[in-house]
Order: sequence, then C-alpha cells, then structure tokens
Amino acid sequence: MAACELLSSSSSQYSAMGKFRIQGSPVINLSEIVPSSSNVNNNIDDTTVNKQPSESPIQVTEEQKLVWLGAAKEAARLAGKEVRSAFYREKTVTMKSSPADLVTETDQNVEKMVFSFFRRKFPTHRFIGEETTAAGVPIELTDEPTWIIDPIDGTNNFVHSFPFVAVAIALSVNKEIEVAVTYNAILDVMYAAGRGMGAFRDGKRISVSGATDIKESLVVTTAKSLLTPTKMEDTFHNLRALLEQGRGIRNLGTAALNMCQIAEGAAEVYFEFGIHCWDMASGALIIREAGGVVLDTAGGPFNLMGRCMLAASSMDLAQTVASGLRHDHKKPDTVEPVYLRSTKD
Repeated sequence: MAACELLSSSSSQYSAMGKFRIQGSPVINLSEIVPSSSNVNNNIDDTTVNKQPSESPIQVTEEQKLVWLGAAKEAARLAGKEVRSAFYREKTVTMKSSPADLVTETDQNVEKMVFSFFRRKFPTHRFIGEETTAAGVPIELTDEPTWIIDPIDGTNNFVHSFPFVAVAIALSVNKEIEVAVTYNAILDVMYAAGRGMGAFRDGKRISVSGATDIKESLVVTTAKSLLTPTKMEDTFHNLRALLEQGRGIRNLGTAALNMCQIAEGAAEVYFEFGIHCWDMASGALIIREAGGVVLDTAGGPFNLMGRCMLAASSMDLAQTVASGLRHDHKKPDTVEPVYLRSTKD
C-alpha cells in the first residue's frame, strides 16, 4: 500500500455484495494513534537496552531479544483478534492513491492498538507505522529501538474476505532488525525470528528449500493493477521470463506472507517493486534466519528503505533472477539507505 501522502479527499460510496463500502477520507487524529508520553503507564514492565556512549552502538543481549520477541507475538495476536472480528463484517474503506490502494478503519484501529501496547511495555521506544506515515508522520529510523509495523498487510484481501491477511511487526535497533513477527490473523499462523536465533512457524524451526536452479523454483510476486502502459509491459516481461523458466508463479496478495513462503521452503523466489519498509522489515529477517538471501532487485545489497526486494533460497538463484528483471525504481522511504548486515555478524 502506498504511503507518504495524505488520504484522498475525494468521496465515492458504494456497496458490493454487502461486504464493504468506499468513502472519502476521515480526519485522522494523530494523537490517538501515537499517544503522548503522559498517557503511558510507566509501571508496566519495560526492557531497556544497555546504551553505551553516543559514538557506540546499543548493546543487545539475547535475553532482551527474547523479551522483545515475546512482546511482538503478544501484540500480533491481540491485533489479529481485532482483524478477525472485523473480517466478515461490512467494512468502511477509504481510497488512498488509487482504487487499488485502500485503507480501512480496522487498519487504523489496529495500528493504534499495537502502538499503545508497545508504549506501555517500552515507553522509550520509537515507531514507524504505515497508517501514521500515510497521515503525514515522516519516516525516521535512528539507532534507537524502533518498532516497524504494518497493521494489516493485505488490505485488499481483507476488504474482499480473502483469508491471507497479516500483521507484520519488526524491531530495529542500531538500524538492524533484531526480532520479527508475521502473523496470518485469519488462519492463525505465526512466523517469527530473532537475529541470530533462527526462524520459526508456530514454534517449529523453518528453512528455505536451498534450490539453486530457476527450473526447480516457484516464484511469488505481486502483479499490481492500474499501471501505466510502460510499467505494465515491464511487469509482463518479468512474469513472462519467469514463467518460461520456472515452475510457476504464485501470489498471496500480501508481501509479508509472500516472503514467509520463501522462508519455509514453499517457494524459492520472491520479488516486488514499490513496497515500503513496513512491508519488508519482518520478512527480511525471517527469510535470512531461515537461511535465505535478501537483496535489492538489481542483485545488490538490500536497502530496507529502498522500496524493492528480491529474496531467494540461494545466492545463485537470486542473481539469476536479478539479471533478467526490468526494474521499477521508486522514491526511497528515506534519503539515507539502511543496509542490513548479515545475521551472523
């Protein structure tokens, strides 16, 4: 979903099969989504990090990562309960940049809920969220602990009651993703990872397939709608090239869950253009901890703010795919790139 712009003020209403209606943009009260510190209960357990002098990175322990990961799972399940309760009800839907770029009241409510949860647990932590960014809050990633959150990844799926809807949560410290959770809120499937600790699905360790040959690979990607003729032709070129070589193309309609298919070995290649840091942060760590490779779509180092991703079960496979792609370069989320180091560093 596109962000970095205010919601459209145009208004159009209709109902399809009684499932949803589209309306003009509501006024978003940022103070409700990002509560002030005066509203935080500082008595609730807070796990701090060992901050060294300003020139030194924050020291992160495995114990801290376990606490953070437990909190991320708890937040994802609380958010998932809210998503499930709204899934089959009529939804109020607002168009953002196009008829395919949607936001619902549930997106906003869930982000507010998750922000509030983490502020009670960790009052000093910072936040980047899709809906607050769309409402005008700039993206700012520092070395401080920062939760990167997509409250509903797969809003189109949510609107149409297609059961692949994810809550994606990641924590960055020193501009490195330390813990990550991607939760399929409808099917109740939890993917999780800690940096240097492995990747898991519902508590069971997962790993990539290890395939190195495109001829033995399934590809997951998103073919976006409402493109310009040139971008549509580039999309067809990429799909055609992969269909001619690989075993097929799949799409779950959510970047976060698409990435998890690579991590658990259900597919071998994922690529996408135009996505944001909140779409990629959790999946990037989960794939790497499962033994996979995460790059930019040209085959270079992965930039969390770079608006594109190529992931694969092996470096050879990733480079093969990168060499044949036509690229759709988007304005980065931030001017300064954020390159993630190997999880073994």
